[in-house]
Amino acid sequence: MKNRIAAATLAAIILTGLGGCAAVVGPTGSVGSNAAYDMNDIMFAQMMIPHHEQAVELAAIAESNTANPVILDLASRIKSAQQPEIDQMRGWLDASGSGMDTGHSMHMPGIVSDDDMAAIRNAHDADFDALFLTHMIAHHEGAITMAQDVYGTTLRDDVTRLAEAIIAAQTAEIAEMKALLDR
Repeated sequence: MKNRIAAATLAAIILTGLGGCAAVVGPTGSVGSNAAYDMNDIMFAQMMIPHHEQAVELAAIAESNTANPVILDLASRIKSAQQPEIDQMRGWLDASGSGMDTGHSMHMPGIVSDDDMAAIRNAHDADFDALFLTHMIAHHEGAITMAQDVYGTTLRDDVTRLAEAIIAAQTAEIAEMKALLDR
């Protein structure tokens, strides 16, 4: 019940802040080709962009903190998949006249704390690998939760496709990472 009240309050704050900023922009950026980006689509992008940015940051740390080719390959794939998604979502915000400033802080499931990020930055080799995998699994689980939430509300094909892609890719990567931890 508290979560529903908090979600409704957050939605009201965001809707007030957006105040009709959403434009009708289709999946290819053409005006009028699809439903308008609604407050849930905007909130999803505003939350998923920094969430993905943190995953890209974690993947970049791997480049200097491990020599494990399996971890380096995984980190490279994460960066390669998530940076274009960040760019796509920034395009949605630009097209809708929205920005990243929501006027308040947002809780994102799976986000790695500052203390844990510091520990990851200071870890190397096998210690890094274990921290990276453990935190990236939780991070991916959070992204899947956010993608499932927007998938259930969006009217836009491009948002639906991205949510489906995030769910599929990150579910597969979670299975891969769990298998690596179990070695």
